[in-house]
Amino acid sequence: MISRQDCLALDAQDGLAALRERFDLPDGVIYLDGNSLGARPRAALARAQQLLAQEWGTDLIRSWNKAGWFELPLRLGDKLAPLIGAGAGEVVVTDSTSVNLFKMLAAALHRQAMRSDSTARRTIVTERANFPTDIYMAQGLAEWLDRGYRLRLVDAPEELEAAIGADTAVVMLTHVNYRSGHMHDMKAVTAHAHANGALTVWDLAHSAGAVPVDLRAAEADYAVGCTYKYLNGGPGAPAFAWVAPRHQADFRQPLSGWWGHAEPFTMQPEFRPADGIRRAQCGTQPILSLALVECGLDIFAETDMQSVRRKSLALTDLFIALLEQRCAHHPLTLATPREHARRGSQVSVAHPDGYPVMQALIARGVIGDYREPQIMRFGFTPLYTRFADVWDAVDILADILDGGKYDRGAQRDAVT
Repeated sequence: MISRQDCLALDAQDGLAALRERFDLPDGVIYLDGNSLGARPRAALARAQQLLAQEWGTDLIRSWNKAGWFELPLRLGDKLAPLIGAGAGEVVVTDSTSVNLFKMLAAALHRQAMRSDSTARRTIVTERANFPTDIYMAQGLAEWLDRGYRLRLVDAPEELEAAIGADTAVVMLTHVNYRSGHMHDMKAVTAHAHANGALTVWDLAHSAGAVPVDLRAAEADYAVGCTYKYLNGGPGAPAFAWVAPRHQADFRQPLSGWWGHAEPFTMQPEFRPADGIRRAQCGTQPILSLALVECGLDIFAETDMQSVRRKSLALTDLFIALLEQRCAHHPLTLATPREHARRGSQVSVAHPDGYPVMQALIARGVIGDYREPQIMRFGFTPLYTRFADVWDAVDILADILDGGKYDRGAQRDAVT
């Protein structure tokens, strides 16, 4: 039997324990929703005050040069790059994940359209369980291009291999599924796509900062992701885009804005793309949001993704074990793979009354979230989640379930 004392002992041995102090977490809250919105880095408040008072308030427009605002998207990209197996000059932090996905998917389809067999390649392969916006973006782009592109939605990861064939232009997947926490083998899927003449676009929204990613080693083509989940960049913080070095010279995307121009301040009427990843930018960047992303990225400089991953697996293993120890007699169904190689940094559990149970947990200070159908999601951020937090969360969940202490008539909130 696992005890709370056992969990405290694990915390005492945790090499990442000191990083919790880099975050401003509220008292009395066990925060298990970093897979939706990361906690606020302690340094973010002072950084925001500096930017508002000095850089904007005093230096005004001079800060585009004096404070390095203009180069900030690329500088942040270089800081983020090691977390996803990329190199300097390959990543830019800009726009939203959805907008960046549109750009990368368009670039991949354009590249495929240059092939001699392009007329046969009109299929975009993805999962039906992919994050809906990713599917919507692909649907919208396919309809807008009006060239016979179509989506092929697979119903299970094991169906992917058969779904990718001679008619496939692009395989667009989220590396770690938002609902189940299932993680794809990026290298194997990419190799299979390439063997069939397809390109890959990977969404790393639930991977970056949570699991080790090596885009270069996987020989991936394009990738996007957000910074407000495990990277702790703040609500709605700008996303990132990556283009493999071998594709950068002929990378083209339809949202050609002045920040992607080779010489933006010459104000030429014709667009001429900048070299490298800079051309993935569109318009003027949201500097207030961008600046706070750096506070989250700087914390990762104090550790490495292998250490983060070890603790992530230990936390999720503990949570699963405690659920089985304390709640096995309740109708809970594990939706997340047990195998380490197929698990992200969350545990998703189905329950017939998943939504009201989650609301009861939140009312008791355990913050996770809910996704249809019947899925309670618990995200484990190794930078600030403690092993004792896991024990306490399951203890409260067991009390709620054992006593039926939840409102079966609870109405869904508009958000979460």
